[in-house]
Amino acid sequence: MSTLAHAPASLPDSHGHFGQFGGMFVPETLMAALKELESEYAAARADASFQAELDDLLHNYVGRPTPLYFAERLTSHLGGAKVYLKREDLLHTGAHKINNALGQALLAKRLGKKRIIAETGAGQHGVATATVCARFGLQCRVYMGKVDMERQALNVARMRFLGAEVVAVTAGQATLKEAVNEAMRDWVTNVRTTHYILGSALGSHPFPMIVRDFHRVIGVEARRQILEKENRLPDMLIACVGGGSNAIGLFHAFLNDASVKMCGVEAGGDGIIQGRHAARFQGGKLGVLQGTKTYLLANHDGQIELTHSVSAGLDYAAVGPEHAYYRDQGRIEYTYATDDEALSAFRTLSEIEGLIPALETAHGIAEVIKRAPTMDPSAIIIANLSGRGDKDVAQAARHILGEEIKF
Repeated sequence: MSTLAHAPASLPDSHGHFGQFGGMFVPETLMAALKELESEYAAARADASFQAELDDLLHNYVGRPTPLYFAERLTSHLGGAKVYLKREDLLHTGAHKINNALGQALLAKRLGKKRIIAETGAGQHGVATATVCARFGLQCRVYMGKVDMERQALNVARMRFLGAEVVAVTAGQATLKEAVNEAMRDWVTNVRTTHYILGSALGSHPFPMIVRDFHRVIGVEARRQILEKENRLPDMLIACVGGGSNAIGLFHAFLNDASVKMCGVEAGGDGIIQGRHAARFQGGKLGVLQGTKTYLLANHDGQIELTHSVSAGLDYAAVGPEHAYYRDQGRIEYTYATDDEALSAFRTLSEIEGLIPALETAHGIAEVIKRAPTMDPSAIIIANLSGRGDKDVAQAARHILGEEIKF
């Protein structure tokens, strides 16, 4: 493993860069709002009352801390390393996304903005945003690709029950990238009254930093819990990576621990075939998309390529800039799981541990299934069980069982 050029605590720099990645690539209309957000976040981070309110809500409303669960039957089934699962699926709304949505809703209150917009792919961030808006009495509009609305119908209904307006985006592939585009257009138009709760460690500074910081609690808890359970640190951390919020949330607290290896798992789709995957580190290139400089999937002319994944939440052409930095530094390894591997992992974890994972999460579990048998029985893996699979039952039934389920 190479030595990091910058300590994790010093990133991003004052201009929002993680090495050559990150930054602020947005219309001039948004610069004042982003600077205001950056300033207000710095003040909130230093405000004991803000932190106390956030901690109280995380505990009593959201359900933190989440357990670190020893997957005994999965460990026995795979042979090799002990497998622990960080149970973010047990949080209110069913995924890690609520950590960030709650934190940003509190920031919106400080900013005096009562209208919230968000984008969502798999729907979990949309549900989390709708939830916190209901909790604080904020107006909520969520942009979602029409294709994703069809494959995540349950979450669309949940958002509407929570009082959110869900706007179908029909442009392009009608998935997450297009939903982000529409949210950005809305924000440019309504920037004085509206806060954009961006859902992953993506976009213009300060969003990658803010989203990471609100999810750091995942790794902070996991680090304390594994030391209590095993009296030592894990050998390997594994998490799925779309934008990368759940992964950076788990990884960040361990970045200075040289003995701990880390692996992020992207969406391999139908294999690394142009237009049929969303694995940005498999042939991606440096570019700028939706506010940030990072690795993305683009053709020789710089046009964004089509992407595909069975998982709506991983079906995106760019990756978070902090992940791009740690990949180039050699600190974090990135690989991919195909649709078939993720679906197989979905079924394996369901049948062996009684835990139905989100299809996003199943990509990380697929890597656990590959890695654990190759490791010594004394080794320890922590995988982030970042979301539960209620929302994916119809999709999985179609692919695995050949059955159509309608909600």
